[in-house]
Amino acid sequence: MPKRILIGTIVSDKTDKTVVVKVERKVKHPLYGKIIRRSKKYHAHDETNSFSTGETVRIEETAPISKLKTWKVVDRVQAGKAAAVEADV
Repeated sequence: MPKRILIGTIVSDKTDKTVVVKVERKVKHPLYGKIIRRSKKYHAHDETNSFSTGETVRIEETAPISKLKTWKVVDRVQAGKAAAVEADV
């Protein structure tokens, strides 16, 4: 069975070698048809403590590492939009 890969934003990096990643998905309401956002938080393993809060990362499913951790951080996801740059006048 292939490993699942998800993309989300780190919301906490306070624990040692662990980050909490919030993954959002959009689903259609079964009755009303409106598109709504659903989110879930995953505890992911970060061996080198190199990721910090606010970064967008890719996580991969692994064998259980601890009670809550069954995911590991694979890499950072590059931002799709260009950052706004102020011009010196």
